[in-house]
Amino acid sequence: MSKLKGKVIVITGGTSGIGKATAQEFLDQGAKVIITSRKQNNIDATIKELGGNLTGFVSDAGNFDDLQNFNKELGKYTDHVDVLFVNAGFGKFTSLVDADEELFDSQFNALVKGSYFTIQKTLPYLKAGSSVILNTSVVTDIAMPGASIYGAAKSAVSYLTKSFANELKEQQIRVNAVSPGPIGTNFFNEAGVSQEQQEAMATQILAQVPMNRFGEASEIAKTVAFLASSDSSFITGHEIQVDGGMAQI
Repeated sequence: MSKLKGKVIVITGGTSGIGKATAQEFLDQGAKVIITSRKQNNIDATIKELGGNLTGFVSDAGNFDDLQNFNKELGKYTDHVDVLFVNAGFGKFTSLVDADEELFDSQFNALVKGSYFTIQKTLPYLKAGSSVILNTSVVTDIAMPGASIYGAAKSAVSYLTKSFANELKEQQIRVNAVSPGPIGTNFFNEAGVSQEQQEAMATQILAQVPMNRFGEASEIAKTVAFLASSDSSFITGHEIQVDGGMAQI
């Protein structure tokens, strides 16, 4: 029997890429899954595609009003949360010379402020034994051209993992992170670079991956499921790198 059967899972940004793959993984293991997205039509399409015990509501991790209402909206679907996967966010790449305040604020709002207040607003639903998982990135370990803002924001998320693990230890809530390397998702869709630039970046990144391939979103999902389950019961404050050896070798 799955260790996650009957558990209530919340996934922010759960309608595409890693979030969607993780929703599928949890549904396959018999969990009740609640997803968020910035758009209702994305939620509707994901529920129709994945089926199962899946619901969701609109919430933009980069919008503070949505963050303030997160606990109220969540309460319409459950009275407790066993696992929170803080996944919502995006990355846009630009040079130091070309960066502007709007691009800077949009990424820090979604990734840092969004992560912080999503956890704060979900905290009343988390009981002893609950698990919180954040999504960081290989860019916290490897400096990449054009990724200074994205990398700085993800590094802040990495710090929140350790800080919250310490702060919530007395409540017996474990906090960990998964750190994906290059994953074959729609990540580049919002990266703000042309198709030609995407291909060049992909080639450059692939050359740094010892396993010589991009990862699959399902591989990240299985790691999240491990951190969510009792199999990782003695792990907290940790960041698991799922990057094909990119940051290690």
